[in-house]
Amino acid sequence: MSTIAFIGLGNMGAPMANNLLSAGCNVRVFDLVKSSVDELAKAGAIACEEVSSVVEGADVVITMLPAGEHVRSVYLGDHHGGVGLVNLVKSGTLLIDSSTIDPESARTVAKYAKEKQLDFVDAPVSGGVAGAKAGTLTFIVGGGAKAFDRAEQVLKHMGKNIFHAGRAGDGQMAKICNNLMLGILMSGTCEALNLGIDNGLDPNVLSKIMLQSSGRNWALELYNPCPGVMENAPASHDYQPGFMSKLMLKDLGLGLDSAAKSQSSVPMGALARNLYAFHNAGGNEELDFSSLFRFYQSTKKEVK
Repeated sequence: MSTIAFIGLGNMGAPMANNLLSAGCNVRVFDLVKSSVDELAKAGAIACEEVSSVVEGADVVITMLPAGEHVRSVYLGDHHGGVGLVNLVKSGTLLIDSSTIDPESARTVAKYAKEKQLDFVDAPVSGGVAGAKAGTLTFIVGGGAKAFDRAEQVLKHMGKNIFHAGRAGDGQMAKICNNLMLGILMSGTCEALNLGIDNGLDPNVLSKIMLQSSGRNWALELYNPCPGVMENAPASHDYQPGFMSKLMLKDLGLGLDSAAKSQSSVPMGALARNLYAFHNAGGNEELDFSSLFRFYQSTKKEVK
């Protein structure tokens, strides 16, 4: 049985690691937040206090980290004497990074991993906290064919859809495109629902109408941003838990950075990014990204 080291036990990482345990995998865990490690230890994971100890004897390493700088630091080392994973793991180890970061960081890590005879894939996820808990995540994988085949055998314990996007970094690029569209889609859905409410429509009725019309979309189907319309959506639980607005802003920023490098036009994405920046400036960073619904309501109040 393979031994899997899991680094990063936040809202997404913890349930992902737990699903690996449920699948019967030997899992070693590390996080800077000790309580997160302790919770996984109760479920059967081996708790570790350092990155160097969590990868001891590991055949597979999975990371779920906040940003590209953290991924580069963990895998390649930092300027404070920290030794990167590529210098700690044994030859032939499979490295899977499920963070959402810039494609260039993923390609840089892949380059150094290859030099050390290690298989590396970037495998960002879609599906949110609910998908992580249910084991129904979508993994968007970038890397070589051999590395993808190896990774698929591990990722299947945490998700139901696993796509090979292409070379290293392409998983990140596909995720960036998806979340750019998601930010635009959610902004438009919030806008349309608020327009209807301002003009006397019942949001429940309006949502049902749009679901059966050409405005049908993912948010209306599974993630309605208006409180009380969809019982299990974050909006009906004070926008908790979910995919935080600050993370949506980060991902939209990655989209704009990528667009600048390729000289692609993304006017709608730029507008969505600015809307989330305004929304977050109002103290909503920790709320689910569907809480942008409140932005339109607060703007309306200011006009009055």
